[in-house]
Amino acid sequence: QVQLVESGGGLVQAGGSLRLSCAASGSIFRINAMGWYRQAPGKQRELVAVTTRGGSTDYALSVKGRFTISRDNAKNTVYLQMNSLKPEDTGVYYCNADATNTWWVRNDYWGQGTQVTVSS
Repeated sequence: QVQLVESGGGLVQAGGSLRLSCAASGSIFRINAMGWYRQAPGKQRELVAVTTRGGSTDYALSVKGRFTISRDNAKNTVYLQMNSLKPEDTGVYYCNADATNTWWVRNDYWGQGTQVTVSS
């Protein structure tokens, strides 16, 4: 089994910054893509940013230029640096990993979510 634990959420004023972290642990053979999703109240979960094992990245248009995703493969950790935050960035942020476990089974894994609230 693979576990994802997020940290770094909180309350911040508009224009401020937060940095989210997500560490994967457990029976990991290899972690492929890692990403961040968010879900605002009453809305569907949406992709925020994703990074491949090789370091390629992709972002939602709404966060391009403000958010930066990065990862440390040695630590099985992915980060999301969020700058110039807006009230519409408020939501629960979930870490996601496409991982192969030590039984060579490839699955999609999710963290428990961390709340980000941006006040105006």
